[in-house]
This record gives sequence, structure tokens and C-alpha cells, in this order.
Amino acid sequence: MDYDVRDTGLAGEGKNKIEWSEKDMPVLRDIRADFAIKKPLKGVNIGACLHVTSETANLMITLKEGGANVALCASNPLSTQDDAAASLVKDYGIPVFAIKGEDNDTYYSHIHSVLDTGPQITMDDGADLISTIHSKRKDLLKNVFGGTEETTTGVIRLKSMADKKVLYYPIIAVNDAKTKHFFDNRYGTGQSTIDGILRATNILMAGKKFVVAGYGWCGRGVAMRAKGMGSSVIVLEVDPLKALEAKLDGFDVMTGKKAAEYGEIFVSATGDKNVIGPDIIDNCRDMSIVANAGHFDAEIDLRYLRENSKSIRKVRPFVEEYLLNDGRRIYVLANGRLVNLGAAEGHPASVMDMSFANQALSVKYIYQNSRELGKKVYNVPKDIDESIAVLKLKSMGVEIDKLTEEQEEYLGSWEMGT
Repeated sequence: MDYDVRDTGLAGEGKNKIEWSEKDMPVLRDIRADFAIKKPLKGVNIGACLHVTSETANLMITLKEGGANVALCASNPLSTQDDAAASLVKDYGIPVFAIKGEDNDTYYSHIHSVLDTGPQITMDDGADLISTIHSKRKDLLKNVFGGTEETTTGVIRLKSMADKKVLYYPIIAVNDAKTKHFFDNRYGTGQSTIDGILRATNILMAGKKFVVAGYGWCGRGVAMRAKGMGSSVIVLEVDPLKALEAKLDGFDVMTGKKAAEYGEIFVSATGDKNVIGPDIIDNCRDMSIVANAGHFDAEIDLRYLRENSKSIRKVRPFVEEYLLNDGRRIYVLANGRLVNLGAAEGHPASVMDMSFANQALSVKYIYQNSRELGKKVYNVPKDIDESIAVLKLKSMGVEIDKLTEEQEEYLGSWEMGT
């Protein structure tokens, strides 16, 4: 078996982490038990480009239990947990091509290593696997049934491809499942982003002016958790409806240039590029902390920072100090990459349980229905989304009411009124 990980000697630690995560993933565990019996993916080659964590390991194990041949690479150079990668290789026989801190060339060589396995279904977190197939490995397209996409940034890219008629196979937008973005993006990103900032800096959040760029589901979560830690939160938005929502949620809303005068911590969560750019960099206070909660490192204008700095030095693990020409210091966390995975361990397993349950069931759906699907981006089928919510509630010991026949009739009628 071909693979490329840092050290298979780390497998013991990785296996412990994988098992620790698994205890908080009851929905995926139920799916794995079903897959092990029915083998719905028997003989299918699956190529995955995801964050290589202990939670992702449980998804890969589930797919293998379902009969699939799985190969995995990282979807971000800093997001790999080397011990989890080692365990997948040594303990579970799953080819992994991922090393935390790998350079850009290695990152893409690992993507090609996964593509060399001839995937029939692709799984992405950011669409790098899909974009590489469509641009450099078109010879593989004839064998691909379809794919899934995990994150907002990737869904944006793929919908653009579909609109331009250059997407060659169907994609299930796992990110857009309600049991994904309502919980993973809001509660997972919210908590893990704060976790990454604290691990990198060990600062006190209480009393800080905390600026969040973007008030989508991820931005909502970060703002909520920062407020809960005692920070005064400022939101930046370009969408008037989201800006209004943030204001009515109790946050200050202003332009980036104005927020720079007050902010002490800046976090971007938009999916766009250069969000933390000249307006903020030129006007922010000395010793400002800058972090990224979006998928790609494009959200912080690092080129502009470098061009306007006298020196750059590493002051702590995952903290770089940019000494600007005017003497101010800006601290960039995790090289401007995903701070929750670059400086911490990413989302808690209990929230990834729902996200990866969506992934597993969407892969099964793609395999069984690809012939009926067009070359576009689809939502996760409603019955899959709702079944995951039911299983999650059951695992938490929560029971809910059901509508009576009379109530269902009332809701489905237009004749009944007051």
C-alpha cells in the first residue's frame, strides 16, 4: 500500500484519538454498523481530500466498512493530525497522503497521489480535488460517478463551475445540509476558532474588542462564542440583511476601516479574498491579532502585509509577528490559514458526527443515483438530513412530539381559518 505520512510510529497515539472521537459520534457509528452488514459501497474507489483528523478517520473507517476502497489526502497544509494519519495507515490499512505543515508542492503531489488510485467518487473540503481533476487530470473524468463537498468555500466554487457548464459530474453539497451548517458551521467553527486563538496566544478574551468579518453561519458562531467569553464584538458585513441581523443580535456593525480603530482581535469568516486588507492593516492598533476562520488563506492579504513590514519573526508556535514600516506590530495566527485546525484540533467530534453522517449517506446516495443526476450541485436529500437529526436526538436522549392527524389536516388546508 502506498502512503506518505510523517511517522507511522505515531499510530498508537492516533488510534487512541480516533477511538476517543468515536465515542462522541453515535450517528456515524450507527451508519457504520449498517454499512458493515449491507456493504452498499462494495468495490467503489473513493478519493477524499479532507482535513485529516481523528474525526475524519472515523468517516474513512465507516466508508471502508461499507466496502469502499478509500484514499485520503489533506484539504489544507496545516490541518493534518500526524498521529491520526499514521493510525489510518498502520491500524486500518487506509492509504493516507498528508503531513502537517507540508509545502504547496507536496500538498498538490498528495492530491495527485489520491487521484492515481482512480476514484469513482470524490469527497472534497474546498474543491481542490475536483478542480485538479477538471484542470489537470481530465483523463479520470470518464470513471467518476459524482462527488460531495463539505465546506462553504468549495460549494461556492462548484456552483460557479456548474453555472459556467464546466462541471463534469454531479456534486452533493453536504455543507448546505441543515444538520451540517446549522451546527457544524455555527457551533463547531464558533468554538474551535476561539480554541485555536487561545491555544496560539493564551490571551484573556474578556474585555477585548473582537472584530468578526462576515456574519454567515460561521461568523455567527464566532461572534456568539467571542461574546460569551466576555469580548465586545464588532461585525463587518457587505450584505445589508446580514448586517441588520448582526445589529439586532446585539453586535456593533461598522466598516472595516472604522473597526480597525477599535479592534484588538480580527477574524475573517467569509470565503472571499483580502478581507483583512489595507483598510484594516493600515489603520489597526499596535499589537493587533489577526486570524482566519475561512477555508483558504486568501482571506488575509499576506502579500500586502509582507510588502509593508520591516521584519517577520515567529514569536510563539503558530504566531508570527509582522513589524510594519511605521513600527506597529501585527500578529498573524497559523500562517493565515484555518486557525481552528492550524493551531488547534478543529471541531468537536459530536458536531462532526452529523457532518460526516451526511458525507457517508451522500456518498451512498451518489453511488446509487448518479445515472439520474445531471452535472450540477445538489442539496442533500431532505430525508437524509431529517434522518440524521432524528438519530442525533435519539443519541442525546431527546424525545419530541408528533403532529396529530387533526393538526396535519389543519396545516394542509386552506379552507380552515379562525
